[in-house]
Amino acid sequence: MKTKMIRWPLLVLVVCLAAFPANSTTLVRMSVAQMTRAAQLVVRARCLANSTAWDGGEIWTFSSFSVEETWKHPAAPTANSSSYLTVRLLGGTVGNLNSVVSGVPRFTPGEQVVLFLEPSARGDYSVVSWVQGTFRIREDPRTGRQFAEQDTASFETYDPTSHSFRSAGLRSVTLENLHALVDGAVCLNANCTPGTK
Repeated sequence: MKTKMIRWPLLVLVVCLAAFPANSTTLVRMSVAQMTRAAQLVVRARCLANSTAWDGGEIWTFSSFSVEETWKHPAAPTANSSSYLTVRLLGGTVGNLNSVVSGVPRFTPGEQVVLFLEPSARGDYSVVSWVQGTFRIREDPRTGRQFAEQDTASFETYDPTSHSFRSAGLRSVTLENLHALVDGAVCLNANCTPGTK
């Protein structure tokens, strides 16, 4: 009888806890150099389309991209390419079910981005550190100059140095300067001088 009395409150506690959403995405802040080292591929790309599907018991969003420039690649670090790739990220909508994962970027067809990518076990790619490895490209209508803004400019990441959370992504960095940061990190790993690979 005592066992049944203990099980009942425990069951109520489990049901109550399950009713609260779990918002527990924590991203540790990474520099452009750290992301470049972690990424197998760094590309400037244009989003073509999005689709969602179930895979392995999870809802995934698959975004297809046309690669406009390749800034880091294992075989050809500065090669330009007209290839296509697919990025797989957790969450999305299938039927009446909506899965939202905090810190996961979403892409709009037609938009240009710089992505820091790592291969997935399924043959497509994932973005290194999700919103941190995503830079949106915008063009100044007056000058035509292109700038990139890191998604973490509006998403808090954990800074292990200060032991605090804050929004601190790169804002309005010129595309040339972002490319130079990536190029510098690639060269540091390859013992070369930036611009001479």
